[in-house]
Amino acid sequence: MEAIGQFMPLILIFAIMYFLLIRPQQKKVKEHAAMVDAVKRGDRIVTQGGMIAKVSKVKEDNEVEIEIAEGVKVRIVKSTIAQVLAKTEPAANG
Repeated sequence: MEAIGQFMPLILIFAIMYFLLIRPQQKKVKEHAAMVDAVKRGDRIVTQGGMIAKVSKVKEDNEVEIEIAEGVKVRIVKSTIAQVLAKTEPAANG
């Protein structure tokens, strides 16, 4: 019984660390994955390298083709997308 009392502060510290550090980080990773999965042609993005570009093609093998200047297209890995600046609206049927 006394052994549990000695480990209680350690357990409490781990619980605090989980709720303050680990859980928010997992949530952020999930949000980033959802954002990357939702990227589509025409979106304006920022890469982790700081380049602002327009998505010209989304490939199925975890790659995206982006246009960084007029006529200059580059392939990047989807996970290097840091932010989506402007989402394109789907075309209206009609």
